[in-house]
Amino acid sequence: MEGPRVARMTPWVGRLLAANLVVMLLANTVFTAPRYLDALAFDPETFLARPWTAITYLFAHGGVVHLALSSLALALFGPPVERKLGSRRFLAFYLYSGAGAALFAFGLSSVLTVGPIVGPTGALYGVMLAFVWFWPDAGVPIAPFPAPISARTLFTVLLTVDTLGALVSGTLGASVLGIPHLAHLGGACAGYLFFRVRAFAAERPAPRIPSAPARRPVVTPMRVQETVTEMSSAPATLEAGPPEVSDDEIDRVLDKISRHGMGSLTSEERQFLADASKRKREDQI
Repeated sequence: MEGPRVARMTPWVGRLLAANLVVMLLANTVFTAPRYLDALAFDPETFLARPWTAITYLFAHGGVVHLALSSLALALFGPPVERKLGSRRFLAFYLYSGAGAALFAFGLSSVLTVGPIVGPTGALYGVMLAFVWFWPDAGVPIAPFPAPISARTLFTVLLTVDTLGALVSGTLGASVLGIPHLAHLGGACAGYLFFRVRAFAAERPAPRIPSAPARRPVVTPMRVQETVTEMSSAPATLEAGPPEVSDDEIDRVLDKISRHGMGSLTSEERQFLADASKRKREDQI
């Protein structure tokens, strides 16, 4: 199976990394009050009043380590996926996965304890799933393992850890480690749904458009007579009288006009009709 090309920075991956860094710098230099971070965070209790937080929470981080880990994951898995999907579709897919993680958390908030969520990990799980979808056997270098781990194995391990973390913490929001485990799973589910629908649409056969039947020109006897008359007015190419013509040949040419139209006649057949018409007029004099 063909693997992804060497990870080279792509337009929207670079912009997302820069946006995350700028928000972190502003949160630690200018907007240091906790209320500014709270304004970006996704909180299921206030989501209906602030629906935009399903996107803004992706650009807020809980600390430098959180920013470093999410940036590393985005830089590692994002460029191949962006090149595969295209820049605009990649950005839409990234935001869609992040919003899917938030909505997943909101849906489960009625049965589980949910705290405010920050960070792009839900969107990153969607990006990682896209990577696994395209290149499941691609090797991913992970320290301190000496050999690369397949993308499918790494992603399975991460999903297992998040599931176990959710069961141990008993909450959907901040666990004992401050990680919104099930929200991450929501991003993976949103990404999987995207690719399943996409694959289903690609497998559906395109509707067949019936072709219109070929319409053959209808040549009436009156039209044939008019055509013969028009061609008889053409000047003869030979000064000598027209050659003798047979009735069988005339019938053959007229039948050809009736079946296929005047455009099917050769130049010799057109001249033959003109001569036949001239001979007919001479015989009537």
